[in-house]
Amino acid sequence: MTILPFLWTEILIPVAALIGIGFALIQWYIVSCISVSPARASESGGDDYLLEDGPDGADAMIKCAEIQKAISVAFTTVAFILGVVTSVLSGYLGMKIATYANAHTTLEARKDGLLVLYIAINLFKIYYKTEREGLFEAITGYGLGGSSVALFGRVGGGIYTKAADVGADLVGKVERNIPEDDPRNPAVIADNVGDNVGDIAGMGSDLFGSFAESSCAALVVASISSFGTSHDFTAMCFPLLISSMGIVVCLITTLFATDFYEIKEVNQIEPALKRQLIISTALMTLGILLVCLLTLPSSFTIYNLGSTPKVVKWWHLFFCVAVGLWAGLIIGYTTEYFTSNAYSPVQDVADSCRTGAATNIIFGLALGYKSVIIPIFAIAVAIYVSFALAVFYGIAVAALGMLSTIATGLAIDAYGPISDNAGGIAEMAGMSHHIRERTDALDAAGNTTAAIGKGFAIGSAALVSLALFGAYVSRASLTSVDVLSAKVFIGLIVGAMLPYWFSAMTMKSVGKAALSMVEEVRRQFNTIPGLMEGINNPDYATCVKISTDASIKEMIPPGALVMVTPLVVGILFGVETLAGLLAGALVSGVQIAISASNTGGAWDNAKKYIEAGASEHARSLGPKGSDAHKAAVIGDTVGDPLKDTSGPSLNILIKLMAVESLVFAPFFAAHGGLLFKIG
Repeated sequence: MTILPFLWTEILIPVAALIGIGFALIQWYIVSCISVSPARASESGGDDYLLEDGPDGADAMIKCAEIQKAISVAFTTVAFILGVVTSVLSGYLGMKIATYANAHTTLEARKDGLLVLYIAINLFKIYYKTEREGLFEAITGYGLGGSSVALFGRVGGGIYTKAADVGADLVGKVERNIPEDDPRNPAVIADNVGDNVGDIAGMGSDLFGSFAESSCAALVVASISSFGTSHDFTAMCFPLLISSMGIVVCLITTLFATDFYEIKEVNQIEPALKRQLIISTALMTLGILLVCLLTLPSSFTIYNLGSTPKVVKWWHLFFCVAVGLWAGLIIGYTTEYFTSNAYSPVQDVADSCRTGAATNIIFGLALGYKSVIIPIFAIAVAIYVSFALAVFYGIAVAALGMLSTIATGLAIDAYGPISDNAGGIAEMAGMSHHIRERTDALDAAGNTTAAIGKGFAIGSAALVSLALFGAYVSRASLTSVDVLSAKVFIGLIVGAMLPYWFSAMTMKSVGKAALSMVEEVRRQFNTIPGLMEGINNPDYATCVKISTDASIKEMIPPGALVMVTPLVVGILFGVETLAGLLAGALVSGVQIAISASNTGGAWDNAKKYIEAGASEHARSLGPKGSDAHKAAVIGDTVGDPLKDTSGPSLNILIKLMAVESLVFAPFFAAHGGLLFKIG
């Protein structure tokens, strides 16, 4: 029996979600009170100003309001994501939050997901009553729906933002030699909107998908274990209670950055953000121990494929969740080391720009490949420990452990694009240089912490996919997966190829969209009189339309590849070949995702390292417009679709194929393998 009564379980999960949503709304309100127009400033008594006093303060304030309106209106043109309401809400809230407030309120998407999942479970209980296996098998559709929308959000958002970014950089910075985010650049509004579409909405929907899938995988395995047979609902809800504790811990962690430690210097920003990860991980470790003590029986049995059910102690699950949690921290800090310009890997990439773009590309690719090593070892250790202690259920809760502090990770990730947008608005509004220097300092810190968020997302995707793989094997009634079997091996080798095929499609999509954007930006510079002189304004709307149309059109083929492949393989070749396909895609996809994300992040920060000129070495490579800087810009442009489209989208490829296979596993087991049945 568990210490925590059934009634308290029913109360604590929704209460934690509602507290998180309430906290997010309060933060949203606080920041929305900052005046962005002279009228609102005078109405509020003039105490809360966006700008410092100055001769051009009122004009700049008006420009800020106009720019914010342009970006917000553009959101309606990119609201192409249709499907599961929760996943759409996660992405939409992220975009709206990014235009209003700072990273605190980005936590809201996760609380919505937890609340909706909990409500769905309780509604399904009315029909299924005490049949726990049927209940949680039905819940797997929740994860499938969320990931389906997340795929299109990630791919479509990535294509949108990188088409605008590449077009703005190539023509504006390289050809016309104008500053980044210069209002004369026709693609600058699309670029700013794209930061929110790809980095905020995409990451929000990706996060929701990971949470939904890991929870569903854990619930499915638990339903056929002693939790389900004994109708112990509190123990069954252990995965949701872990997420509930994560919400509370992340809210407390937020207070350390806003109330307990006041940031007084620019160089304190990045350490303060990284300190959030350590604090949340330490607090969550204690929170996990508390949840395990209160919600788990002293011992229980877990389903173990075709073998005898494994007897598990409550403290076994504590170590499973904890190993996932700390593996996430290791992955995050390793990612930071390889992508921050404060360390030698990125500085070496920047130094390679002395001899041109070719050596920059070579050094960047080498860095990306090398950055895979430590994260893979961390994931391998987490998998071994959690599987040894609690088989596939242990892996599922290890994934939840890594995700338990992802609200903090997502807030840190969102800090980058929000700061980037702030700098862009400052440049476009013609604010004084010292304001732009402040936003650049925020942006520099955000670039590094954004890479940490991507590292968390990739690591959790690996564990989530393996947990879903275990749930799939159990639902498909497979006692083992033998890689020496021809049926399994052909799936394995084809599955390992899929991430390359998918990446090729997304990279080419960005290239095609960027080509259209470059041509349009060039056309406007050549045909609009007085554009370079700042006399006439560019046609921002046409560039926004190019990104929007491209993202909608180009996301369909990669999405179809991911959605159709498990169905074709399951129906034609059967459950064993599909198991090999999932394993191959997981092993290959994780490596490519880490490498692509870190390569792109390193090229981006190598460019910013040269632009900032903060050290003697950096100044020797600059200034802006030098040959070394132009080589760095080319590297950054090549890396943009790697780090913001192909790399992050691979997370969803491996997760979505696994959860789709899980949902259709009984059908494939009964009716699949048609080609093998012909003979």
